[in-house]
Amino acid sequence: MKRATWIAVFLILLIVDLISLYLNSSVHIASKSLLMPALGIYLLRETKSVESPLKPWIVLALAFSWAGDILLLFEGQMPVFFLLGLSAFLLAQVCYIIFFHGIRMREYIRGNALLLLPVVVYYAILMSIVSPFLGNMKLPVRIYGVVLCFMWMLAMHTVFGKNKTAGFWMLSGAILFVASDSFLAFNKFYATFEYAEIITMLTYGLAQLFIVYGAVKYLKSAKN
Repeated sequence: MKRATWIAVFLILLIVDLISLYLNSSVHIASKSLLMPALGIYLLRETKSVESPLKPWIVLALAFSWAGDILLLFEGQMPVFFLLGLSAFLLAQVCYIIFFHGIRMREYIRGNALLLLPVVVYYAILMSIVSPFLGNMKLPVRIYGVVLCFMWMLAMHTVFGKNKTAGFWMLSGAILFVASDSFLAFNKFYATFEYAEIITMLTYGLAQLFIVYGAVKYLKSAKN
């Protein structure tokens, strides 16, 4: 199978998953479970000849995301699975943070404090909306929100590197990741809205695809 074909496989799985959510079908369990493995295969095949200390962090981010996807499938049976899934995604965000920070160090990109402003404002607004409804999840959600937003801020720095196209894709993915988790938090803790699961899954799937696609472009253009 051609390496680029795995992107098509991922997109087909994502479409199937969105349709299964709309139809409330159990196919969602299988389609969602296969998303990260398909993206991981694409990453590994595309970067087969690339040796970089940054590469394992993207692989780990996808592995933790896959674990989070699986765990969240069972949150309806036991609430603890939401916390476990949140923890897995927190580790995924940490891996993305290390990857983006690694790019910043390798590219000698200076830190820009102004990039922190939209992140802080967005975090403050979101938390002011959902915090009163978080209950005993207040601390975990706040911590995850901080880590997620820090990932977003570091992704902003990647557009100032030599490979601006790769930076653009990674930043777009980071923004979609923030959007997806915001939709999830809003729907779960504040007020449910129509097609919330579909919108959350669509933005999440595209977020992961864009980040990995950008990471592949960066790794291939910055071979050791």
